[in-house]
Amino acid sequence: MGHDHEGRRVSRRRLITGISSLGLGSLISASGPGVRATALADSRFAGAPACALTPSATKGPFYFDSDLVRRDIREDRPGVRLDLAVRVQDSRTCRPLPGAVVEIWQCDAAGLYSGAEKVSKHGVVAAPSTTAENGKSDWTDLKPADNKRYLRGAQAANGAGVVEFTTIWPGWYRGRTVHIHVMVHISDRRVLSTQLMFDDALNAEVLSRPPYSGREGRRDTFNQGDEDFRDGVLLKVTKQGDGYLGTVVLTADPE
Repeated sequence: MGHDHEGRRVSRRRLITGISSLGLGSLISASGPGVRATALADSRFAGAPACALTPSATKGPFYFDSDLVRRDIREDRPGVRLDLAVRVQDSRTCRPLPGAVVEIWQCDAAGLYSGAEKVSKHGVVAAPSTTAENGKSDWTDLKPADNKRYLRGAQAANGAGVVEFTTIWPGWYRGRTVHIHVMVHISDRRVLSTQLMFDDALNAEVLSRPPYSGREGRRDTFNQGDEDFRDGVLLKVTKQGDGYLGTVVLTADPE
């Protein structure tokens, strides 16, 4: 469970159901200024790429529905602050997708995933389990081993198709470059699963700082050696106070 902006406890499943019953038209009309004007006025997304489908990627072995709606997903995890702003748009019209639910999950500075600390401690699992989702093989959803839910959460896009999260810069683990998992839901459908990545020079800069620098061993995988790396999933990152701001536009097919 999570909390909405007024502090009420609300689950991701309930949020999706509520959006579905409310309808996008109501959300758009309640969003204040025109959706297109609001989206274009947000300078964080200046220079975003043209409206092309965001490359999909496996959701990986550590996904499960944490059912948490919240902006700040850090809990007690130490690390360099990362504010994440994501805009979701329709691949057919290039218009924002208000009400789309964006879900993210990631490892902590030590490379561990909540709900799967024991398994993730050893890095990448050897091979995926297959399931028929969108006609592709992928990992089956994980059955969490404990009640920990740090660095997991979801938000519903506003009238400009934007969601915002406060998290930490992810750590690394064997066999993978530094990344954040993202899934986009429309109503009860998963319409996009992808992974967001960072410029490797920035990774080196951040990972040289505590608590990342206190880890044993060295990274064995970088962007160009990662099978899920695509140019279209690189975050635009800028310095912000004692942390960073990462922005990205995700383009999905709502059908």
